[in-house]
Amino acid sequence: MPKMTFIETDGNRREVEAPLGLSVLEIAHKHSLDLEGACEGSLACSTCHVVIEPEWYDVLPDAAEDEEDMLDLAFGLTKTSRLGCQIIMTEELDGLVVRLPGGSNNAQK
Repeated sequence: MPKMTFIETDGNRREVEAPLGLSVLEIAHKHSLDLEGACEGSLACSTCHVVIEPEWYDVLPDAAEDEEDMLDLAFGLTKTSRLGCQIIMTEELDGLVVRLPGGSNNAQK
C-alpha cells in the first residue's frame, strides 16, 4: 500500500496509508486529519489547501485553471500550494509529503 506523510500545523509528521485512486483530501479524512474540504471536493472552495513539499511539487500533474482560481482564495498561499481534492494518489506519488496550513478561508463560489 502506498504511503504519504502529512506535516500537521504543530510540526508533527504523520505517515499514513494512501490508497491508490483517493484524493489527498479523502486520505486526510480517512485518517482523521484536520483538513476541512467544505465543498467536499467539488472545486468550489479552498479549504483543502495543502502545501506540497518542494521535492514533490514537480512530480504532480499541473493544476487546472479552476484549481488555480480557487487557490487564489487560499489561506497562507505558497509557491507549492495545491488543493488536496485535486491530487489523486498514484504509485508515482508513493511517499508524497504535504504540509497542512495554519488555517483556511471558507469562501465558496
